[in-house]
Amino acid sequence: MNFWSANRFVVTGGAGFLGSAVVRRLQAKGATQIYVPRSRDYDLRQHDAVLKLLSDHQPDVIIHMAAVVGGIGANRARPAEFFYDNLMMGTQLLHEAWKAGVQKFVTIGTVCAYPKFTPIPFHEESLWDGYPEETNAPYGLAKKMLLVQGEAYRHQYGFESIYLLPTNLYGPGDNFDLETSHVIPALIRKCLEAKARGDQQMVAWGTGSPTREFLYVDDAAEGILLAAERYNRPDPINLGSGMEISIKALTETIAELTGFTGEIIWDSSKPDGQPRRALDTSRAENEFGFKASTNFREGLKRTVEWYLETTNQQV
Repeated sequence: MNFWSANRFVVTGGAGFLGSAVVRRLQAKGATQIYVPRSRDYDLRQHDAVLKLLSDHQPDVIIHMAAVVGGIGANRARPAEFFYDNLMMGTQLLHEAWKAGVQKFVTIGTVCAYPKFTPIPFHEESLWDGYPEETNAPYGLAKKMLLVQGEAYRHQYGFESIYLLPTNLYGPGDNFDLETSHVIPALIRKCLEAKARGDQQMVAWGTGSPTREFLYVDDAAEGILLAAERYNRPDPINLGSGMEISIKALTETIAELTGFTGEIIWDSSKPDGQPRRALDTSRAENEFGFKASTNFREGLKRTVEWYLETTNQQV
């Protein structure tokens, strides 16, 4: 039987940035029974809402990516929410999915679960070698508990639960709200707005020295669906591009693509976050054949173009 056409899929967070890309890929692969629960109808922090979701839609496969997320500023301002909301949404849903006889549960974790000082590249075996970077530890640990839960339910009940660790994502459709956005959309917006005002300077957070790895959102969606179809082991799996870039070099590239020619001022009073981030992506390639295909500069260009079209601006 065809995996895609034969199964009913529930995609939590399916209206969001990554979720929308996953739903598009599901449709392209031939899935016809896809349900995207909205928080106004199913508040997954509430036990009754979880039960109602499962009763209403009786999924065979759940791809769980609903989350309260944000950049360093949002993580610092709302750590309690980031911990409680993410933990409650995930742990209740996984438990009740097992009880309801769901065939497969795919948890989308976070690279923020890794210890602050993890040897480069991050190997999945290093997940438990230290405490996460402080600004995003509540979020990272809440999501990390779903790895523990999935492994426990697999061991005791034989429940088919897998756990994926995507690196920082970017692409068209990202969140460009400066209060909650991640680094790429924030820099794109700041550069474009500084250029539009004719500013000679733009302020960026931190020192520019940390490094990050970025994965184009459509590549991430493909990796998630390959794992959903082909992977069935308790071991967590990194999803990344295998490319590491400093925040300074990233900012300079975005300034070039947006046409901002002013000076970049680094505000070192703001936190840098984790010093380095780059993943070992060999397990995903070996286990289910995933390898990122989008060139980083091309992906950034598409993201800038999408934002300009959405806001009716021009470079």
